[in-house]
Amino acid sequence: MIYIGNHVSSSKGFEAMGKQELDLGGDTFAFFTRNPRGGKAKDIDPEDVKRLIALMESHKFGPLVAHAPYTMNVCAAKEDIRKFSVDMLRDDLERMEYLPGNYYNFHPGSHVGQGADRGIELVAEALNSVLRPDMNTIVLLETMSGKGSEVGRSFEELRAVIDRVNVPEKLGVCFDTCHTWDAGRDIENDLDGVLAEFDRIIGLDRLYAVHFNDSMNDRGSHKDRHNKIGEGHIGADTLRNVVRHPLLQGKPFILETPNDDEGYKKEIAMIREWMI
Repeated sequence: MIYIGNHVSSSKGFEAMGKQELDLGGDTFAFFTRNPRGGKAKDIDPEDVKRLIALMESHKFGPLVAHAPYTMNVCAAKEDIRKFSVDMLRDDLERMEYLPGNYYNFHPGSHVGQGADRGIELVAEALNSVLRPDMNTIVLLETMSGKGSEVGRSFEELRAVIDRVNVPEKLGVCFDTCHTWDAGRDIENDLDGVLAEFDRIIGLDRLYAVHFNDSMNDRGSHKDRHNKIGEGHIGADTLRNVVRHPLLQGKPFILETPNDDEGYKKEIAMIREWMI
C-alpha cells in the first residue's frame, strides 16, 4: 500500500488543497510553499491549517510533501543568491511547523562552475544553519537527473551532503523516478539493484517519498523532462513494479506529470488498480 497524489495549487488555501485532492482520488499531495518561481509566501491562516489537518485525519491521508520554489539555490556561486535562498529555506521551515509531521522537499541546487565538492559543502552549510533537533519536519533532498551543474546527480553526492549535516535525523531523500532514470540508473531491468545501491550508499530508512513520473528521454540523458505515466521511456510496466515494490510501501508517491485535473484523476485511478 502506498499513498498517491499530485501537486495541487496552494492559491486557495490548505483546506481547499485537501478537498481538491480528495476529488481527484488521492490521499496525499504536494504543494509549493510559495510561487514556484520565487517571491513572498502568502500569510498562513492557522484555522485553515486546522481544517486541513482534520480532513487529513478523517480521510487517512499520508504525509504531505511540500516543495521549495525552483529559484532556491543554496549552493549558488553568488553570495547574494545563496543568502536569499537560505533565508527562503529558513522561512519555509518555520511555516512548515504549522503542519507538523510532514516533509519539505528541495532540489539541492546547482554549483554553477564551483565544482560538485564545493556545491556539496554549501548545501550542507545551508542545512546546518536551519535544521534543529526540535523541528517537526523532515527535509528531503531530491535525486536529480544531472543536467548542468546540479548537485545530487548521484546517490554518493546526496550521501556526502548527509554526512556533513549536524542534525541528520531531520534529513531524508525523495526518490524521483524520472530524475533517477535520466541520471542513468536502470530501474527498468534492475529495480532491485538500484534500491540495493540506494540502501548501501544512503540507506532506505532515509527514503521518505517518491516523485512518480515517466520520462520523455532515454535512460542516462541527464535532461529532466517528465512525461505522463506509461507514455514515456520508462513505461507502465516498470512504473507498476515501482508502485508494487515491497521496499517502497507506506510512502507518499507524488505525481509531477504534465497533466490537468482530469489527467491526474485517471493516473491516480490507474495506479490504485496496480496496487490491487
